[in-house]
Amino acid sequence: MENSFLLYGANGYTGELIARHAAQYDLRPVLAGRRQEVIEPLATKLNYPYKIFDVADSNALLTALREVKLVVNAAGPFQFTAKPIIEACLQTGTHYLDVNGDITVFEMIRQMDAAAKQAGIMLLPGSGFDVVPTDCTALLLEKLLPDAITLKLAFATIGGGLSHGTASTMVNKLGEGGAIRKDGKITSVPLGQKGMWVDFSDVSKGKIDRKFVMTIPWGDVATAYYTTAIPNIESYTAISPNVYRLLKVQSLFNWLLRTKFLRSIVKKKIDKRAAGPGDEQRSVAMSLVWGKAANGRGETKTIRMSCPDGYTLTMYSTLLLAQKVLQGNLKTGYQTPATAYGEDLVLELPGVKREIVE
Repeated sequence: MENSFLLYGANGYTGELIARHAAQYDLRPVLAGRRQEVIEPLATKLNYPYKIFDVADSNALLTALREVKLVVNAAGPFQFTAKPIIEACLQTGTHYLDVNGDITVFEMIRQMDAAAKQAGIMLLPGSGFDVVPTDCTALLLEKLLPDAITLKLAFATIGGGLSHGTASTMVNKLGEGGAIRKDGKITSVPLGQKGMWVDFSDVSKGKIDRKFVMTIPWGDVATAYYTTAIPNIESYTAISPNVYRLLKVQSLFNWLLRTKFLRSIVKKKIDKRAAGPGDEQRSVAMSLVWGKAANGRGETKTIRMSCPDGYTLTMYSTLLLAQKVLQGNLKTGYQTPATAYGEDLVLELPGVKREIVE
């Protein structure tokens, strides 16, 4: 079927969102995952076909991929699932999307660019809130200021919450520190190495919302460089100034945060929580995005954006990208959202407003 794709990890919070709303884009996913007890009821409820297999089972994975033109990987942690799926895609000629936000995974997939081009497939990780709005912001800033040498990207969330998968991924990174792009190379730095105040805005309401932000190892540290070639890139997220002051001494305890004992305690607490924010909670939540580029002469360009909450945007953007791929609208090799579809891709999503700050 021309509108069919394999959705691996369909039983996860984000995967289920994508499955539930796929019909809005005239798409019919094949739901897939490891656990029949959760995949089968969802497939029955939505009237979609399903497959049960582990990505470690190469024969089952290859068989499933040979039946579709595209796979959407929504099964984190992606450090474990992306590589085997992509290696199978290279054999079957299947295009690949995922909702990953991990710098190391982006960099790993980037190394498969030549192989993907030879296989005639597109590899586009980061099809969700990581990194669609920020990646489109980065490309527009580069076009507004072609000789930019620094790029700062920031985001804030209002309302909403974390899914089980996102929280679990964060636990796996406890005590690992941060990262920036410096002179074209990814450089390890302490988490929250820098902090500053940013004037976000709800563009739809014309309202300025000033928030404190700190540097984090967001996916754009990897992807924005391939989108723009700007050599110095920092990503920030909003945080309470009081919490930021506490994080400044976190490095003293990183050894403890990296222990299996502490991480297992945190994971047990996460397992007791709901899978993620409910539909009503997401409907009133939103995300704010800000970006600023500067050149060597001190000239700057700034962009502000307001979006739906991160999970809602991820659902819409992944389905939009899947639709484009299945229609044959794609570029082979490793791509970021903006290199594949331009800086205005994000404006094709419901509820997104953007302004260039004069």
